[in-house]
Amino acid sequence: MPSIVRMKASTRKEPPLDGPATVTAADAQQIAAFIERVWSEDGLAARTLEAYRRDLEALSRWLAGRGRSLRTARREDLSAFHGSQPVAVRSMARRQSAFRRFYTSVVRDEPGFDDPTLLIERPRMPRSLPKALAEREIEGLLDAPDVATTLGLRDRAMFELMYASGLRVSELVELPLAALNPRQGVLRVTGKGGKDRLVPVGEVALERIQAYLAQARPALAKGRQPPALFLSKRGEGMTRQMFWTLVKRYAASVGIHAKRISPHVLRHSFATHLLNHGADLRALQMLLGHSALSTTQIYTLVAKEGLKRLHAQHHPRG
Repeated sequence: MPSIVRMKASTRKEPPLDGPATVTAADAQQIAAFIERVWSEDGLAARTLEAYRRDLEALSRWLAGRGRSLRTARREDLSAFHGSQPVAVRSMARRQSAFRRFYTSVVRDEPGFDDPTLLIERPRMPRSLPKALAEREIEGLLDAPDVATTLGLRDRAMFELMYASGLRVSELVELPLAALNPRQGVLRVTGKGGKDRLVPVGEVALERIQAYLAQARPALAKGRQPPALFLSKRGEGMTRQMFWTLVKRYAASVGIHAKRISPHVLRHSFATHLLNHGADLRALQMLLGHSALSTTQIYTLVAKEGLKRLHAQHHPRG
């Protein structure tokens, strides 16, 4: 079984529990079987699996303190658990998702099992639109790295590729060197759930990557053959934190306010600008690697909000 299933306990602090500090053996066995099932059937990301395990273990400990287990929990128990440990709305939604998946799995094995999550109301998630920069702001951000330097060549190549291909930050920093096909101008990207997709790179981004590969990467690799496409000063693969630090620094240098910056700002701008220029929503879904079209549709709201602001600013009766 892949190591993704046998994850170490998280070091993140959880709210205090009333029950025992350990999960019962029966619950631990059920949680492990559930994690293996959703990994093998749904291909969930490691972070999601870790969060599900942590949420189920917290519920198991809480239930054990009341003489119950995951199998004997009632709807009132789950409601009381949620009420006893208030968390942010997104964390609450994730917890409920973990519990629903778990008990759906139990029902599959035992059709007569009474699912305690069926009548629990789901929390309303606040709708927050992705932050997208204007095209002129993107141009300024892309031009910010000093391409006369080794790190500047790398940073410009990373920025150009993320904006040209709409990659997630995790996808960008985890790209292997072998993922790039410069002859065809495409990139093989492994996204969420281990799903692969081919995305176009674009001429400008490809030129910047080739300049980085020829002039900067050998110096960063220091005579070694690391597998990552983009390397840090230590000759190792970049991390999400490193890239986020770069984005913040370059954004500040071109006058973009920190509140308008996020780790995925180039990805969000890629999607919004494509829609503004008439891209098909289905094609955009494929480029972004979204499993559901509804996830992609939020960018249509971003585009509409931009048009409203443009109208209000420039129309005489706006």
